[in-house]
Amino acid sequence: MSTARNKGWLAAGAAMVGASLALSGCASSDPLDSSTGGDTASDAIVVGSQAYYSNEIIAEIYAQALENADFEVERNFQIGQRDAYMPSIENGEIDLFPEYTGNLLQFFEPKTTATASDDVYAELADALPDGLTVLDQAPATDQDSYNVTADFASKYDVRSLADLSKVTEPLVLGGLPELEKRAYGPTGLKNVYGVDVAFSATGETTVESLVAGEVNLANVFSADPLIETNDLVTLDDPEGLFLASNVVPIVNETIADDVADVINAVSAKLTPEGLVALNVQSTVDEMSADDIATQWLTENDLL
Repeated sequence: MSTARNKGWLAAGAAMVGASLALSGCASSDPLDSSTGGDTASDAIVVGSQAYYSNEIIAEIYAQALENADFEVERNFQIGQRDAYMPSIENGEIDLFPEYTGNLLQFFEPKTTATASDDVYAELADALPDGLTVLDQAPATDQDSYNVTADFASKYDVRSLADLSKVTEPLVLGGLPELEKRAYGPTGLKNVYGVDVAFSATGETTVESLVAGEVNLANVFSADPLIETNDLVTLDDPEGLFLASNVVPIVNETIADDVADVINAVSAKLTPEGLVALNVQSTVDEMSADDIATQWLTENDLL
């Protein structure tokens, strides 16, 4: 991953939201508001999110899509990381949550060897605790990926990691120092794709090093806004070198059938490029999750 990812807003802001919720049951379009109000809060579908801007955007998309389908929705956003929110999902306090297949599978099955998208999704369905299930996974991912510049991709007609074998110039992979020893690092590229690469520990300047030509292959998270803002090309991974982590809704089984049509329609249109664009709107354009979600749903004929 080329840069440290912004994992959320200030905890103080979350505390203020919690205090305001205790005093008011009024509906709100604020994406951090964890209640849409009304006298039947117990009937509301509770949608949660991590304390991570990209995850909150997806959760807000879920929430608005459900509201458009006449469901009552309560928002419980900016909770934290998986250890913090998973107990609330398991005990039914949260009904619906955007997750990531590979990372979630490893949470429940640390020794899994599945890496390819379909294999991870199938194994995840069996690994979940009783009472929980997953709906359709989206094409969008938030995982390790290898990227090249658009000029490089055009010059060598490179679209997948397998295509790297036809590149005639020496390949230099940039990334965090630990990438050199990881299973999907230089050794993995050699074993899985027959591609030899040198390694450069570019750390937090990986994308800058790629754009400057200091390396020609870079490890960047697949939903990183820098992919769009620097016109990078994420290479396909047909052999499953990386652990696939597609966006996937985890849901309480008691409401799964009720919300499936709405949420699966969202997942079907959430593409890798689309998720990057949503993240650009947050980090570069500084739009709110509420506005980003409304615009995306409208553009995709879901609102």
